[in-house]
Amino acid sequence: MVGQRLRSVVGLAAVRVGGRLRIAAPRVVLSLAGVAIAVGLMVAVTGVSLGLASQSVVQSEGVDYWIVPEQAGVESIAVSTGGPRLGDVHATSRQIRADARVSYATPVLLELVPVRDATSGDRTYLLAAGIIPDPGQRVLGLSTDGLTPGDPHYQNGSYNGPRTDEAVLNTAAADVTNTSTGDRLALSTADRSLQIRDVAAGNTETVAGNVPVMLVHLSELQTLTGGDSGDTADQLLVSTNEPTVREALTDRYPRTTVVTRNGLSAQQVSSSNLPLAVAIAALVSAVVVGVLFVTTLMGLEVSADRSQLGALTAIGFSRRSLSLLVAAETVTLSLVGGVVGILVGFAGILAANVLGERLFGVGSVAVFDPRLGALAIGVAVLIGLIGALYPVWLTRRTNVVAVLDLW
Repeated sequence: MVGQRLRSVVGLAAVRVGGRLRIAAPRVVLSLAGVAIAVGLMVAVTGVSLGLASQSVVQSEGVDYWIVPEQAGVESIAVSTGGPRLGDVHATSRQIRADARVSYATPVLLELVPVRDATSGDRTYLLAAGIIPDPGQRVLGLSTDGLTPGDPHYQNGSYNGPRTDEAVLNTAAADVTNTSTGDRLALSTADRSLQIRDVAAGNTETVAGNVPVMLVHLSELQTLTGGDSGDTADQLLVSTNEPTVREALTDRYPRTTVVTRNGLSAQQVSSSNLPLAVAIAALVSAVVVGVLFVTTLMGLEVSADRSQLGALTAIGFSRRSLSLLVAAETVTLSLVGGVVGILVGFAGILAANVLGERLFGVGSVAVFDPRLGALAIGVAVLIGLIGALYPVWLTRRTNVVAVLDLW
């Protein structure tokens, strides 16, 4: 009985909202627009914050999990070097690869390495990613096929094996060093040079542009930068088609986080200072702006609709039912505004990416994730619930006798 009464009141609220669109369209449209703009901006800004957060972890096509230190900040790729690291990574990655469910696993060491411009001899810096190459794999959008498979310099737990002195560069790195495939790239801090085996576009875009990156063998970068002491790396990349692998990965290191490749992962949301602050600010702003619009305009609607509310009371509607009716109308308006806001927000994400590409040459400023739609609906409901408090209070103050006397 209670459920049927509730459905009836909610249905009546939807009918009354539709009637208002015909009778008092400007106020209703303004209320919908207020919620839609607030929710749309929240979706767009949150998409940008997710775009910032997603640049923290080295992405590899086909990599399903990353093991990263718990305290590692989710910032841009370049500035995340030098943070907390994992130890004994060769042995650990070998143990992970021994699992039949894992198709590929490699540690990744990130270091800024000074090199010489091939034309001028000036010093410049590249972001070197030390990995254990495997045929058919891609790291940072670069194919590892140009590198000798495995890690020859690391033999039997020591760094006594032969060096390959090989490197794969992205186009940004080749441009800043004036090199191409087949050239030698001189290191600035060591009497060594690297053979450039391949140059490709890669996938290392940030809001500041394309990061100059080169792939090298892990052990060779470790000996060059001091990472051989403790066999350290910044993270571990693991490719697998079995979700059950994640549980085994969580036990590999203490105080680490296993991050999934796709979705709004906890690492992406909780470990970042800037992206998290941006997302929270967008959420708070959306709620405040939406509530102000809904509260003000629904309060005006209640004041203008006192005669109908009085009539409903006269035919048997209790004050509780009237309060529920007004609250249901407010939430319905907010939900409709939220749906429109989702479309506005996704359009904003598309516009941000287009502008980023045209103005800064960045392909992905904001991340389009369908789960932002669920977040937007939740925020719209929250706006409706909070915004309903004032109209409900006005409804409960309506004097039925005084209203009916006006007739």
